[in-house]
Amino acid sequence: MSSHSEIEFKGYALTSSDPLQWSDLQVVPIKPKNFGPHDVEVAITHCGVCGSDIHTLTGGWGALSKLPLVVGHEIAGKVTRVGDAVQEFKVGDSVGVGAQIGSCGECRACKHGDENYCPKMIHTYNDLYPDGVETQGGYSTGIRAHEQFVFKIPDGLSRRDAASMMCAGLTVYSPLKVNGCGPGKNVGVIGIGGLGHYAILFAKAMGATVYAFSRGTKKESDIRKMGADYVINTDDAEFYKPLQGELDIIISTIDYFSPDRPLKMYLSMLFVHGKFVTCGLPDADNTLPPIHAFDVTLNGCYIGGTHMGSKKEAEEMLQLAAEKGIKPWVEELPMSKVREAVEGVKSGKARYRYVLKQDLVNYE
Repeated sequence: MSSHSEIEFKGYALTSSDPLQWSDLQVVPIKPKNFGPHDVEVAITHCGVCGSDIHTLTGGWGALSKLPLVVGHEIAGKVTRVGDAVQEFKVGDSVGVGAQIGSCGECRACKHGDENYCPKMIHTYNDLYPDGVETQGGYSTGIRAHEQFVFKIPDGLSRRDAASMMCAGLTVYSPLKVNGCGPGKNVGVIGIGGLGHYAILFAKAMGATVYAFSRGTKKESDIRKMGADYVINTDDAEFYKPLQGELDIIISTIDYFSPDRPLKMYLSMLFVHGKFVTCGLPDADNTLPPIHAFDVTLNGCYIGGTHMGSKKEAEEMLQLAAEKGIKPWVEELPMSKVREAVEGVKSGKARYRYVLKQDLVNYE
């Protein structure tokens, strides 16, 4: 790979605004951001396929005005170049990049170590770098990122396994950590997909008792192998009643609440001052179901959300995964089969995360 600023990467991009062609991704050249003193250049070897990618490609979060667009923000690869001011990384390091590529560095959130809540955050794709270059994601051969948003992958953790931790893993690890997950805590996980399976893995590794909520029984064997202590079938209309007041934290990864499952059912399972945290992000036309004041005052519970995670949390998560031998349930596909992967996620076929392996360039 050339070290010149004029380098171009290649990626699988959405090139048509026709909604029927949302999964027809074409290989196009990518212009990276101008290389700066705090930048790290990464040759991408693996990239997870996130639900966010599908919401973006299908226009579920709004029509796309800038094409071509390369999505993907669960990136793992090797460092090929570092800026003059970078001390944390060296060429050859295994690293990851998640859903955020920049922040202002000056606001209260950034200075508090919560750069993932910076009002001026820059997303890894479908956004703009400060130099005006459009951000492009990880279904590609390479990316440049400010060192604050590059995470070292510890020894003992493969890039294949680490890739999907950069968004799915971090998105659930952060609220678990923030809300005190650990021994003696009861954690509920709603929706056992890419995020939900990570919530089980991490909550168990942190010492909590885990209650997994899933519609039907087809995933029950998998869920128990992941380590859940209890599996609750929400097809039972009264699934919540035996657990009222039992859970300290509920991690919701679903992006759709059906009318027959009002939010108050889930809130009633929380212990005093328990936390309901939504990690799933639905299409723009789908909202959380309405609640009454009684639904949150009877147990003093809280409803909140989470947005990715900070660098500190990412480093802690990766270290925990390496130390505990946490292995995500992923299916690896060559990046050239990206259409199969994105359509599989949309149709619910993923068990439980697709990871694309680079095949445009050999970086191994």
